[in-house]
Order: sequence, then structure tokens, then C-alpha cells
Amino acid sequence: MSRRLPPREGEWIDRQTPVEFWFEGTRYQGFAGDVLSSALWANGVQLLGRSFKYHRPRGVYSLMNHDINVMVTDGTTFNQRGDTLAIRPGARYTAVNTVGGVKRDRLKIMDRLSRFFPIGFYYKAFHTPRWLFPFYENQMRKAAGLGKIDPRHRSAPSPKDYAFCDLLVVGAGPAGLAGAIAAAEQGLKVMLVDEQPHAGGSFNWQWTGDAAVLQKRAELLQRVAEMENIEVRLQTQVAGCYGDYWIALVDSERLTKVRAKSLLVAAGCFEQPAVFQNNDLPGVMLGSAAQRLIQLYAVQPCKRAVVLAGNSHGYRVATDLQQAGVEVAAVVDLRAEEATGNEGDAVKALGIPIHYQHTIYEAEPTADKCGVQAAVVAQLDQENQPQTASTVRIECDGIIVSVGWSPNASAYYQAGGRFIYAEDVEQLIPKADAPAGLYAAGRLNGVYDWIEQLADGTRAGLEAAAGLGHADGALPAAQKHAGSPPSHPWPIVSHPGKKNFVDLDEDLHLADFKNAHQEGFDNIELMKRYTTVGMGPSQGKLSNMNAVRILAKLNESSINETGTTTARPFYQPVPLKHLAGRRFHPQRRTPLNDWHERSQAVMMHSGAWLRPEYYQVGGKNREACIFAEATQVRMQVGMIDVSTLGKLEVCGPDAAEFLERIYTGRFQKQEPGRLRYGLACDESGVIIEDGVIARLEAERFYVTATSSGVAAFYRELQRWALIWNLNVTLVNATGQYAALNIAGPESRSVLQKLTDVDLSPEAFPYLGLREGTVVGVPARLMRVGFVGELGYEIHVPASQGLQVWTALMQAGQEYEIQPFGVEAQRLLRLEKGHLIVGQDTDALTNPFEANAGWAIGKQKPFFVGGRSLEIAARKPLTRQLVGLVFSDHGNTALPEECQLIIQDGEIVGRITSMAKHSTLGKPLALAFVRPDLAAPETRVSIRIAPGQLIHAQVSTTPFYDPENQRQDLA
Repeated sequence: MSRRLPPREGEWIDRQTPVEFWFEGTRYQGFAGDVLSSALWANGVQLLGRSFKYHRPRGVYSLMNHDINVMVTDGTTFNQRGDTLAIRPGARYTAVNTVGGVKRDRLKIMDRLSRFFPIGFYYKAFHTPRWLFPFYENQMRKAAGLGKIDPRHRSAPSPKDYAFCDLLVVGAGPAGLAGAIAAAEQGLKVMLVDEQPHAGGSFNWQWTGDAAVLQKRAELLQRVAEMENIEVRLQTQVAGCYGDYWIALVDSERLTKVRAKSLLVAAGCFEQPAVFQNNDLPGVMLGSAAQRLIQLYAVQPCKRAVVLAGNSHGYRVATDLQQAGVEVAAVVDLRAEEATGNEGDAVKALGIPIHYQHTIYEAEPTADKCGVQAAVVAQLDQENQPQTASTVRIECDGIIVSVGWSPNASAYYQAGGRFIYAEDVEQLIPKADAPAGLYAAGRLNGVYDWIEQLADGTRAGLEAAAGLGHADGALPAAQKHAGSPPSHPWPIVSHPGKKNFVDLDEDLHLADFKNAHQEGFDNIELMKRYTTVGMGPSQGKLSNMNAVRILAKLNESSINETGTTTARPFYQPVPLKHLAGRRFHPQRRTPLNDWHERSQAVMMHSGAWLRPEYYQVGGKNREACIFAEATQVRMQVGMIDVSTLGKLEVCGPDAAEFLERIYTGRFQKQEPGRLRYGLACDESGVIIEDGVIARLEAERFYVTATSSGVAAFYRELQRWALIWNLNVTLVNATGQYAALNIAGPESRSVLQKLTDVDLSPEAFPYLGLREGTVVGVPARLMRVGFVGELGYEIHVPASQGLQVWTALMQAGQEYEIQPFGVEAQRLLRLEKGHLIVGQDTDALTNPFEANAGWAIGKQKPFFVGGRSLEIAARKPLTRQLVGLVFSDHGNTALPEECQLIIQDGEIVGRITSMAKHSTLGKPLALAFVRPDLAAPETRVSIRIAPGQLIHAQVSTTPFYDPENQRQDLA
């Protein structure tokens, strides 16, 4: 470890625990506590990654995850940030976004071709000739993105957590620590959050040579540890802030959803880059990064440095470098000497030359262009323009930049706060009109001296306590920055070369902004989208402020007039596993599940339910088994477990009125003992549910709903019942009842043996409801015809469902009764032309499109979606559900569900349901088509593969028994 310094007080590494790891095939050693960037830099490795677009060499820049210069994969997890990635023993890291490795990246030729890829080239190029665009698109897609997903990888489950607090403090630096303590001393329950592994913020790296700072840091951390009402969460980011201070916290293990009463943002600032030629070379880094390397990881940033300063912090950086054994060849100050006061005294005492009102015009690269060999320095004129006639070349292997700051404002913005540019600090600071419960402190507030930061944090903590009624008396006044501004207003140098980068993520240089402005993109949001500035993985942390400065100058306007872009979640990358829903899926089984499994049922997932798809018989394949089950129902008798059906009880004096409002049909005059089909829509007239409505008594209804939709539909019914304030009681009885459907010409003969209900056609007509017993079990019998045959739905208590099922199977043996599964049921209903909500409808389907207009009650004064359907009825249809018959298919391939119907090269419809084998001897389908193609015998073409079409003919429905004699008259 050629650049490792002697032990330092407060360093984050454990020298007693060496860690061996691999990078790009070479073995290195670091210490526990090292991140990948610091460990590699300690080993003298400067080429750590390649840039996204031009594949330029990159190294340590911010060391705070504010750039993506170092992005790696370990073979399991991709796109890990080297600035925050703790090294692991034996881990093998490789840089992403390379072809052939980071040293021999074959795509580095893109840097030489950069002149052919001006800003916005992807909007303009590759569109002609049109026939070549698919090739261009494919190549661009291959080059786009960072990292590769391993489809075989299975990540560990990510738990979710919930928390509550009075005050959430973002940032555990000087202001954050002081604010948390002040609020907690007033009795508030405080949560203190920081993304670093140790609390202290800038205490840890900026003022470590000051004994008073070290003592104060120790006192604050001790005080926080002693207070029971302060909870500290380190290595945790505030990923997003939402309404009413609902705040998302993300750590390596979980997403925590916090409900806070107030929010104090003391997250500090991002140090900002300077823009000059080759400012992205390895060896060019921010002053704060150099200080972190020295103070936290005991790593020497370089051997000989030039410091570019635009504030007093640059002089402290120079002092720290010299004390770490770095030869500081010069401090180059953007400001005139009279603007700096006594800031340079300590540097002058060390014998370091200072070049006032100068800038770094160019970083001169090494022969392999993977490092710095010199800084070219030029004097600035009164308009901050470099005088290139006489430049000075200073040999160095490191250029350390400290020219200004930009607030870490994400959480504050998302909480509703707004910012204004203040020229006394040359920085955006919070406006005075913050929403109630939102506070700011420290550097975010434009306060930089550590003593003043402590005072500002205390003030903000007390204000938060007072806002929640926990503090009395006068509050301290807000702190104001004194001295020269901590940021330079124009740390940007124009150079005729095209390597002076503004956005390191996107490889955007100064000329790109000038060109975009010339093309009319003179609004900050438009500029952002056209140039893609701030849209890379770092989300503009190091580029947005300079982009605003550039646009303001191009527009000849102020920064306040120019404005800033919107800060949206997430502040830092969040693993998708933290955002994903539950990894487990609730799985429901019917009371007959064990019987199905013993009977060779092949089970399938249907919503939350596990249901028999079909029953395996002998050596038959899937299609043959399904066809045999359907044929048995058509010819004799079969039985299916429909316990998964939604079953709702609707009771009360207003039950009929309630159903009239929910469904499109009429139910006020429905007689007890009768069924009616019910179709329900949402407010926009879209079909959301269907089923049968059985009237048991005058004030009591039994309603069925789809298996997958009943839970959501029940919640919707509850919502409407509360809105309308009707006297009605709703019960979701889905799990209380087992249900089975016995269907086929012999179903009456089988069932009559076991029930006390008279099943004769005269006593029990189609769409009738009867209550009685089946094998002595109380049962509700409904005569329905979903599969198009004489049939009965039998609903019994769930605990006795197996008893009834086995008795019916025994009684039906003389008719060769067989169970049938979901697929046979779908085939049978398709032959009858019955739609399935959610399969033959989508999120936009209204009843007229689905040929269900007959289900809408005539002249109904009101039902949910009624007004929307009145409007829809006056408009021409754009699609219509029809039947399709494939009469001449032969041995050709047949369509799958969702495949498209094409006419004259345009999409005119799609398949919603498909049966490749039917009891009618030909394939059948339901499909949406354009209305002019809906007439019977119209020929349509379905695209089943690129360049391959199959033809079908529109048919009337039902395909089977169009007169309904088998179920109505049986």
C-alpha cells in the first residue's frame, strides 16, 4: 500500500484487520473500514473506472458517492459505488461499462470519436435511411446502461420497517448533532439519520487538526449517546420525503417508513467541481475528497499537488496536504488578493506559492492519459477570462479543487421548501417561507464556521421544539455567514478543446451547453432534458449548480431568474428489492384441495388460490385431458370445485337499493328464490366485476363475484355504503362456504338422489335459487349455466364441502362422472361466448364494447358509472368483442391469447380468449376488433409470428347451443 499514511487519530480503518481483495484480476490489500476507492488509491491504483459515453479514464473525485467514477460489480451485485462499498475479504471486483477491462477497454475509442456525437445527436441521427434504424437502435441499446443483470441471481429478502418520531434530523454533522440535542433536551423524540458509517460529518475530515474541534465532537457524540430520546441511524439515507412528513429511510437491509411530526435538514453541501480542460482525469479531485482520503482512510492523495481555490477552504486543504507529506507546488486562487483577506497566511508560512486571480486552464495528461503530469495556469482578466498568451506549466500528479458548494437540498425540496440564491455566500439557501414543521441548519443554511454551525443547529432544534409546543421563551437568532463567500460565482474556464466537463456522469462539456442554448433550449428544465445534465446516476449533485450558472450567463440573467431543476426521490440509488412488494404470495386452498391432489389434479395459481387446472389421466397430454373433461360435461356429467368464487352477503332495509346503485341491472322487483346476472362498473363506466345476485329474502341477497376480484370489489362496496349512508350490512363470506358446480345432461339425475329439493324443471327453473339439504348438509342451490349445460351450483359450509363432494362423486359413478378443472371450464364457457372479466375485458372496457349493453337497466335513474355510459352510448364504438372461428387451419400454428389482429399493416384488434381444441371440432376465440370488422363472416388476419399471419372468420356467439335449449329448457 504505497500511499498509506502512518496511523491518524479518528481514522476509520482497522489496521489490525487486513483485507485481501481482487480488482480487475489483480490482488490487493486494504484494511477493514476501507471502501474500494480508498483501498485502491492506497495501493497506487488511479485508473478505477471508465466514463459512460466516451469511456474516459476516471479515478477518485468526490469520495462521497457524489459521482460514479468508480462503479463495479462483484459478480453477484452490479453497479456498486466504490466510494461507499466496504471491501470484503476475497471479493472480486470488476469495473462496469468496459469491454476488455478497465485498462484495455476497447470502447475507449469513443473518446476519439466524440466530435461525431454532439449534444442531442441521438435525437437527430440514425433516422435515415429508415430501413437501417432497427440496426442503429439495436446497437444503441447494447451500448446504453451501466452494468449487466444476472438473471440467475436471487437476492435475499428485504424486510420493511415502520417508525415514528417528533423530529427527524437529516445529517449528523455539527449542525445536525446540535439540533438533535437541543430538541431532545426539550422532550422531543428525535431520530438522527446520516448516510455515513460514523457520526460527526465535517468534524471528521475538515477540522481534525484543531484540538477544540476534536473535544467538541467527543462531547456532542457522548451527549447523543446518553439521551434515551435520540435514536441514531447511521449508513442510512433519507431517500424521499412525502406528504405530512412521511419519510423513506433506506439502509443496506431495509426500507423504513417513518412518520415524523417535523423535519430538520442539516445535510450539508456537495463540494462543486471547477470546469477546465481535462478536469476529469484521475488525479483531479475535490478538496473534500483529498481531506477524506487523508483523515478517514490515511491515504496520501498524491505526491505533488496544485490546489485550485475559490474560497478559504482551499487554503485549509493545502495545509492538510502539506501536513500529510504532499508537496504543494502552488495554490491557484480564482480571486484577487484583496478579496481573500488573511486566508493565505498559514499557506505562505509553509512556503507555498500563491497565484492570485489565476485559474487552471488545463490539466496536462500523462502519456497514457490515465493521470495528471502538470497543471497549466493562466491569469484571469477583469471579466474572469483566462489570458492564454502567457501561461505557466506546473508539474504535479494531483490537482485538488476547492471552489464552492451546493446545498444537499433533496429532502428540503421534497418537503416543500424552496431556495433563493444569496450573493453573500454565492449559494442557494432556503427561503424564509418554509412549510410548518420544516427547518434547515448548517451549511444548507449558508453557515460554514463550525462554531456558527453549532449555534445554527441549536437554533433550529429549539424552533422545532417550539413548533410542537415543547419550548418557551425567546429563540436564538439565525446565524449569518461572515467573511468572503464560501463559493466562487464562476469557477468555469472556457477552452477551445472539448474536454472541460460539466457533468462527469454524462460526459457533458461546456460547449454542449452553448450549442443547446443556440438551438433554443434556454429554460433550465428544457436544457436538462436536451443535454441530459443531472440525469445520470448521480442526479446532478456535482453538475446542476454549474449548469444553472452557465445557462444564467448565456441568458444574461440572474440565477434566481434562471431557477433550478426539481429534486425528486431518490436522493441516492435505492436497491429495487427494498421497493419491491412482499416476496411471499398468500396462497389459499379450497376445502377440497387434498381430494384434488389425491386425484392427480395438476394445480395452478388463480389469483391467491390454488386450483385444479386439469386432472391427469393415464398417459394423456394436457390438451387431451382438458378436452376429455369438457366432452364428459357435454355428454354426461362433470363436477368442478368453485369454492374460490367470491361470496358476499348483502342485508338490510336498503339492500336492494344498494345493489341497484352498484350494478347496471335492476333488483328492486327481483323475487326471492330467483337469480339475476349482475354487471358492475366504476365511475368511468369500465367493467370491474360480474356475478349472480340471488335474492334469499326481501332484505337479504347472496352475491357471487370473480375469484380474483372479490377482495377489491368488497372494499369498493364498503366505500360506497359509507358514502351513501345506506342501511345495509355487508359480509364477505368467501371463505365460509365451499361451492361446487355439477353440470351436464345427467346432473339432475345425480343430484336428485342426495337432496330434498325438488329439481324438476317446473319446481326449479333456470336461474332459480332453492335452499335445502344435500346429503343432510344445509345447502343453497342455484341453477346456473356458465358452461352452457344443465347445471347446479351448490354452496355449503366449508367444513362440510368434502362430504358433499365425495357423496356426489359416488352417486354419479353410474354416469361416469368426472371432475373437471379450470381449463375445461374456460373452454366450455368460451363455446357459450361468456366473457371473463379481466381476461376478455381490460382496464378500459365498457359494457357496449363487450356486447353487454343488455345488462344495463332501462331508464335507471342512477348507478355507478351510469353518467359515463350515457356519454359512451352517444359515441361510436372504437372496438367490439366478437367470436372468431378457425375453419381452415389444418396443421398450421394457431394464435395465442393477446396476439394482434392486423389489417393493411395496422393493429385493429387482439385475441382475448383462445381454444385450439373445442367440442365443436374447430378452434374458437374471442377477440376485440374494430367495429367495421365485427360483422359475421368477416375475414380477419392474426399475426402469430414476424411475417406470419393466420386467418379467421368473425362468428356470432354463442358458438354452442345458440338457442340455450340445453340449460333453459332442460
